[in-house]
Amino acid sequence: MAEAKIPADIAKMSFEDALDELQDLVRQLEKGESKLEDAVRFYERGALLKRHCEAKLRDAQDKVAKIVINADGSVGAVPANLD
Repeated sequence: MAEAKIPADIAKMSFEDALDELQDLVRQLEKGESKLEDAVRFYERGALLKRHCEAKLRDAQDKVAKIVINADGSVGAVPANLD
């Protein structure tokens, strides 16, 4: 099964905005008051938001991974490829 493409409205979100919306959707689902169709829609959007947040975190981890500790114990950085 192929993964759904991240919609443009989610792709342009910051990590924080996507996480806030994801948390709102989880709260709605936890209440258990949604109609089945709405719950499925919330779940599907939540899955896309989660993937977007994970990608943003991976990107941040890749940038942070460029920070190195030199042999003498000092902290340095390897230029990150931000292309």
